[in-house]
Amino acid sequence: MAYLVHPLPPVQVLVRKEYLYDHEKGHGEYTPGIWISIKSIQYKALYFETLLTEYGALYDKLPISAFVWKTDVHSKDLLPLDTLQIWDCFDYSLTVTQKPLLSMCEFFGKDKKMHQGNYLFTVDNCHQDLSVLDTNFSEHDPEHKSFNVIKLDNGQFAAQPNNRIVWRDSSLTVPNLKQPDFKVCTQNYCVETKPKWSVGDTDEWQYKTEKEKETP
Repeated sequence: MAYLVHPLPPVQVLVRKEYLYDHEKGHGEYTPGIWISIKSIQYKALYFETLLTEYGALYDKLPISAFVWKTDVHSKDLLPLDTLQIWDCFDYSLTVTQKPLLSMCEFFGKDKKMHQGNYLFTVDNCHQDLSVLDTNFSEHDPEHKSFNVIKLDNGQFAAQPNNRIVWRDSSLTVPNLKQPDFKVCTQNYCVETKPKWSVGDTDEWQYKTEKEKETP
């Protein structure tokens, strides 16, 4: 588990140059780059650090809306940041993983439309430092969300939670998928919840109670 910043698998991107000039100029222009790391700051969007290969420069703290992977996209068709990523980061501690078997997918956006793409990797948060007050929901099951980063067919990238995504696989999923009707988890599952069951007074292997010892 990393704190604040985590390295990324190399992903080639194009940076929208207006993000490099504080939106004062560069609109409609692009420069190639490679994702280097990702940053998680509580209550902010995910921030990407990018190697700008035409400049030999590292540019930090760009949101996911700053990137495309192709240029034949009209500006009016670009999705805004709050559609590409609908939740801010839940904590400063993060991990990056590539979930197995996942590839083709589509997510349901704020615009009430489905947006297709291919899965890249996942960012997840936890509250690692127990000496710091936890003021968010990174470890609260009913509210926790992960960020699945997707390379969208429209040329952008998105970071979406599990419950906004439908996954497709030519071998594993059926052609006509059912519509999920599941409810969001409202539980925090624990196993040490039975006050009458305790093994604090024995050091025997398997913690067998007297009654269990009598059972053949």
